[in-house]
Order: sequence, then structure tokens, then C-alpha cells
Amino acid sequence: MMNKERAVEEKDFKREQEENKEVLEGEEASKVATEAEETPEEAAAKAAAMEAEVDEAFSDENLEEKQDKKDIAIADLTDRLKRSMAEFDNFRKRSEKEKATMFDMGARSVAEKLLPIVDNFERAMTATPAEGEGKAFADGIAMIYNQMTKTLEDLGVKPIDCVGQAFDPNFHNAVMHVEDESLGENVVAEELLKGYMYKDSVLRHSMVKVAN
Repeated sequence: MMNKERAVEEKDFKREQEENKEVLEGEEASKVATEAEETPEEAAAKAAAMEAEVDEAFSDENLEEKQDKKDIAIADLTDRLKRSMAEFDNFRKRSEKEKATMFDMGARSVAEKLLPIVDNFERAMTATPAEGEGKAFADGIAMIYNQMTKTLEDLGVKPIDCVGQAFDPNFHNAVMHVEDESLGENVVAEELLKGYMYKDSVLRHSMVKVAN
């Protein structure tokens, strides 16, 4: 009798264990299913958060702010470029002016040294007979003189026209006076030494004889 009751108890215990196992398995399965259902929601939430961040980054306000900074940077670089170009242009003009000034100083210095040689050629032409045995020599002197005066003229050196002109101390240097009724007062009667201009400045004043 006791064995029979014991067997019944063992059978009830096993059945209870199986029922508990089924309950636990059901709860575990429900938990897994719940977790599986939450994963897409979390993914959707993360996607929504990322989309919000992208929208904020590319919002009109942020884009305008970035565009303003870009425009400021471009304007600053453009201003620097214009300043650099202006400075270079000023440097180029200044260099060209300095080069021209140096050239003028050099040409003027050379011309001043050549004028006494031109004076001597003029004296030689006056003293050399134009006919007879000295004609060939006179022609050679005249040829050299013409070539030299042409070279000076190409450099910007030209003689000052003075005879018959009113005396001007800016161009003439009076070394003698003469009474001549045929000429007006302070009129250049004779040129004693030819004067020259270099471009717009006096290279050498004319030495003249002034009437009255």
C-alpha cells in the first residue's frame, strides 16, 4: 500500500517538474520574442536620431553661416591679391622710372663729354680749305662731324637756336655786348659757342654776344 502511494507521489512530482519546465521555456521564449521585437524599434530610433543630426547640419541657418564664412574668406583673399598686384605694379613703374632716370643721367654725361669734340670738329671745318689739296681732308672731317651730330640727335641732343632771338638767360650766357642799330635791344647778335639741349633740359648754355 505504501509503495503504491509513493509511486503516485513520484508521478505527481515528475508531472509538476515538467509543468514548471514548460512554464520556464514559455517565459524564455516570450522574452526572446520581446527582445526580437524591440531591436527594429531601436534601429528606427537610431536612424531617426541620425536623420535629425543630418537635417540640423544641413539646415538653412547652418548653410548660410558656412556660406558667410566662405564669402568672407574669398573676399579676404581677393583683397590680398589686389593689394599684391597693386604693389607689384607700383614696383614695376618705380623700377622703370629709376631705369629711365639712370639712362638719362648716363646719356647726359656722355653727351657733355662729346661736346668739346664736336666743337673741335667745327673749328677744323672752318680752318680747312674746301677746295684744292685739302678738300678730301675737309670732306672727311665733315663726314665724321655729321655722323657725330646725327648720333647726338638720336640720343635727344639738339643745338639751341639763338642768333636773332631775344636773349634768355635760361638758354644763353652773354659774354659780350655790341652796339648794333639794326638789331633790337637784348637780341643775340652772334653765337660764340654753340649751346645744346638734352631733351627738355639745357645741356650747355650758348655763349653769345648780345646787341645793345
